Amino acid sequence: MNINQYKKPKVTSGRTKIVLFNKPFNVLTQFTDEAGRQTLKDYIPIIDVYAAGRLDKDSEGLLILTNDGKLQNQLTDPKKKTSKTYWVQVEGIPTDNQLQALRDGVKLKDGMTRPAIIEVIDEPVVWPRNPPVRFRQSIPTCWLAITISEGKNRQVRRMTAHIGFPTLRLIRYRVGNWTLDGIQNGHYVELN
Repeated sequence: MNINQYKKPKVTSGRTKIVLFNKPFNVLTQFTDEAGRQTLKDYIPIIDVYAAGRLDKDSEGLLILTNDGKLQNQLTDPKKKTSKTYWVQVEGIPTDNQLQALRDGVKLKDGMTRPAIIEVIDEPVVWPRNPPVRFRQSIPTCWLAITISEGKNRQVRRMTAHIGFPTLRLIRYRVGNWTLDGIQNGHYVELN
């Protein structure tokens, strides 16, 4: 493992860079990979920015990159409670009681989750995933909007699995006040 791929930005004395990236499926949230997999370098030519947090290779959506260590800490430190909203397609149709368990917080192997905001939503208008999600004809799916203010490893996937509904597709829609709105998959916007 290359320790430099996880470098944290220093507090900048120059211009703060903030990049909003709509990360495609199967892209690593780092700039280098010795195994030759797709990374941020394949999409973002901006130097000296680093991901503020992680988004798993098999997840899609909003990733914030910055050169500002204070901003990165604000977005990633669980004590700061920056909220994040995910659009989650699950296998099956959970009942309101099952969703209430997520709203109240569930016990995972690494401890209790904080209460979450959970809503059943219509299927969002999003880009096709490549490769497509595998569906089972006999099992319906539904979409949830899940808002959390912490970031345990693979937390949203583990939360839905905990109540018996595996995640098929996970798209991070919002981090703090920033959203995916207007950013095509695989593209980025640099904020002024």
